[in-house]
Amino acid sequence: MLEVETTAAGTDNSLTTIVELVEQAQAEKGDRARIADRIARPLVPGVMILAVLVGVIGSLLGDPQLWITRALVVLVAASPCALAIAVPVTVVSAIGAASKFGVIIKSGAAFERLGGIRHLAVDKTGTLTRNQPTVTTVIPAGGRDADQVLAYAAAVEQHSTHPLAAAITNAAAGAPVAQDVSEEAGHGISGIVEGQRVTVGSPRWIDPGSLQARVAALEAEGQTCVLVTVDGTVAGAIAVRDELRPEVPEVIRTLNHQGVEVSMLTGDNARTATALAQIAGITDVHAELRPKDKARIVAGLAQHRPTAMIGDGINDAPALAGATVGIAMGATGSDAAIESADVAFTGHDLSLIPPALRHARRGRRIINQNIALSLAIIIVLLPLAITGVLGLAAVVLVHEVAEVIVIANGLRAARTRRVLAHQPHPTVDAVRQPAGAQ
Repeated sequence: MLEVETTAAGTDNSLTTIVELVEQAQAEKGDRARIADRIARPLVPGVMILAVLVGVIGSLLGDPQLWITRALVVLVAASPCALAIAVPVTVVSAIGAASKFGVIIKSGAAFERLGGIRHLAVDKTGTLTRNQPTVTTVIPAGGRDADQVLAYAAAVEQHSTHPLAAAITNAAAGAPVAQDVSEEAGHGISGIVEGQRVTVGSPRWIDPGSLQARVAALEAEGQTCVLVTVDGTVAGAIAVRDELRPEVPEVIRTLNHQGVEVSMLTGDNARTATALAQIAGITDVHAELRPKDKARIVAGLAQHRPTAMIGDGINDAPALAGATVGIAMGATGSDAAIESADVAFTGHDLSLIPPALRHARRGRRIINQNIALSLAIIIVLLPLAITGVLGLAAVVLVHEVAEVIVIANGLRAARTRRVLAHQPHPTVDAVRQPAGAQ
């Protein structure tokens, strides 16, 4: 017999979410879109007043038919048609193109901000690491054996969603049932197991006692240690190792080459974080952080320069929301992280970050080009229309040509081949497959 339990409505799936995000991508306008609107809003009544003045004053001083015709030409010459479509056509093209290689951008404002990112804060567990932690060592204490320590830890950890909890649960077979379980984010989890209060948490929350030296040695090797206590007495320590994603060192080098500084944020201990950061090539490390600490650091970084935060867990949600741009790892991330983020990756390959930033920067340049061209057309045509150098047909023709040029230029933002050309081919192929499968 097969028993199936539904955990969400049929419409609550990855494909539906992606479609909704793309559809609402223009709900929030970016700075450049608002600039275009601010220019166009006073421009329209201003041009109408100018046209009336040209017609009235010209008619008083000369041939009314001639000057009324010129007034109509002025009205057409200053029409902000190209300006109105300069930003939207580029943003829609760029957001649609980004979704093709696995990057979902939730709004036009987020896209514009993404193009200005100069600092990236990265969560460690599950983002820089493979999110496949495994138990490497169990150190018993207080007269208990390793299997018992692991079983007690698994009993309470099976109620947690933390990646390290999954590693401990998978390593213990036949763990007992825990009751009255409570979890404190950034610290640990506790519950009643076989009538005893079992607590599993980080060494900064639980004093390692006699295990201090062993725990420090394991952390220096890049392993994360959690301590297990039974009724307040240290029963042992469990070392868990989550390997760095293979693409991370190359991604960090590429980001640095693009002028983007990288910081690691983690709730893990400083020794483990520093060891992994050295392998990754990250020099700025912030360890032993609680969720509110991550949010505070990201907000501080964002005050000095545009800062993106990338993470995948519930603990990362406050920091994602406080960053200039929040980026969630969509394939493995929590719902809270994805909801709090401005950008979501449909896959879990960090190699998407450099091309995503490159794509957004290119889109910003195209938007600037379109706005400049649209304004230049109006500035050049107005005096030519007032003085009669250009007639109505010529002005209309110039406007139509300008609109075609603006649209064609905006559609260049839909080209991803140039963006992905900078990526090594095996990485690009790996990225494309999960994105298509999603």
